[in-house]
Amino acid sequence: MSKTALITGGSSGIGLELAKLFARDGVHLILIASNQDKLNRAIEELSAEFSVQIRGIACDLAAPNALIEAQALFDKLKREEVVVDFLVNNAGFGVYGKFLDSDLARELEMVQLHVAITTLFTKLFARDMAGRGGGRIMNVASTAAFQPGPWMAVYYATKAYMLSYSEAAHESLKGTGVTVTCLCPGPTPTNFQVRAKNSKRGMMKLVCTPVEFVARKGYHALMKGEPLVIPGFLNRCGTIAVRLLPRKWVASLSAKVAENS
Repeated sequence: MSKTALITGGSSGIGLELAKLFARDGVHLILIASNQDKLNRAIEELSAEFSVQIRGIACDLAAPNALIEAQALFDKLKREEVVVDFLVNNAGFGVYGKFLDSDLARELEMVQLHVAITTLFTKLFARDMAGRGGGRIMNVASTAAFQPGPWMAVYYATKAYMLSYSEAAHESLKGTGVTVTCLCPGPTPTNFQVRAKNSKRGMMKLVCTPVEFVARKGYHALMKGEPLVIPGFLNRCGTIAVRLLPRKWVASLSAKVAENS
């Protein structure tokens, strides 16, 4: 029997690459994205290569009423008896800038998207999956989750929440057949840097990992039910290093790297 994956932020970047991997394995897709044109192009691209059912839903999960819309979407899928076997909370964006000058409104939208929507979808779909005896959830965080991030303070903080929440959910769901995997990529060449207005170069360029590599590592970890995956050897080393250094040193070092990137 064919399975279905729901992917937020599925029209580009890591989300689109994950969609390709699901489709390759015959998994039907529900893609959620804020931009209808990009969503249509992604569906066209996937439909030309794979013979799976693809449903696109244009919805801005960072908008003020997004929590209500997200709940309504879940309820609609339930009424239609659509079974979601895989959930990928991938949608996200960053805001880069000096702490006092960065766009507060956008940062609050980020909190809603990374924290509230991730919490809502994870809980709703996990309950549904547990009732059926199994399912897989992936929350896409970042290596930023392991440290404070001056110049992108809210982004780093929300990713830390996603990591902590995912690891706790994974442990709490043991015995239900449901697993939660947290994917923590380092800098990955997608349109994310453009939206964040932060073009990485210099030292950060050394730890960049191709989006296809990130998606593949995340997909394999998801299917195995692993709680955490950090693609790239240098990225894994970095997350270990920041846990060994004094916290104030980590924040200061992170600020210097951000200023020069």
